[in-house]
Amino acid sequence: MKQILAILAILTLFARPAICQSDSPYNTSLKVDGPVIVAGMGLSYYGLTLMQDKEGLTAAEAMALQKSDVNSFDRFSAGWHSLSAKNTSDFPFYGSFAAPVLLLLNDNVRSKAGQVFVLYVETMAVTGALFTMANGNYPRTRPLAYSPDVAISDKTTANARSAFFAGHTAAAASASFFAAKIFNDFNPDSRARPYVWAAAAAVPATVGYLRLRAGKHFLSDNLIGYAVGAASGILVPQLHKKSNETDISLIPVSSPEYNGAVLTYTF
Repeated sequence: MKQILAILAILTLFARPAICQSDSPYNTSLKVDGPVIVAGMGLSYYGLTLMQDKEGLTAAEAMALQKSDVNSFDRFSAGWHSLSAKNTSDFPFYGSFAAPVLLLLNDNVRSKAGQVFVLYVETMAVTGALFTMANGNYPRTRPLAYSPDVAISDKTTANARSAFFAGHTAAAASASFFAAKIFNDFNPDSRARPYVWAAAAAVPATVGYLRLRAGKHFLSDNLIGYAVGAASGILVPQLHKKSNETDISLIPVSSPEYNGAVLTYTF
């Protein structure tokens, strides 16, 4: 996550929000997007300090870990660890950050590269804030700590309690789904859209699987990371759409039994 924050810090230096570009599907504003980016970066940094300040397990606690202590949904992977899977996961993980750059090959997107760049930084800042704050406040022991083959010194580090939730998966999902969303909105009639969305879904799924095999995260951690990243990648651009008011509707409903509302969302 430190690498991601460093990249975001550099990107932010060059971010210049564009205001209401007429031939773009999005509206961006310095007054709105600037503070959101700064807040996201600030919360990400604060969350990172919480992650670093976490206490690791004691040697006695590490030796007392039992797979039976893990919930039944995640128990199958308790004790998994693979250095090769960890190293391999870096390829699709870092590769996902290049996905938005590939959008520049599209003429429609390239003409509004500055605006898309700002939305990308904002998306990753939001994802980073959600991840670091969750990880820093809710320590969870990694699956590899349940393996008798992993050294006690590795089990007692603060990092060994950073399973929740999967940051690599979240970041990859955020970048890849952002790229797909941008392509979709700039090219609504393109026949390539289903393939772009399929690729966007496959990249973070691959990262999540490899992180699972590496013993870094349980399945539930990856599922949550995937969902958080995908939501950020899609919703940040969606909330900037000029036509957004027609995509979200809230309709009050009532009956003798209850009162409430129906929320509908399309994209």
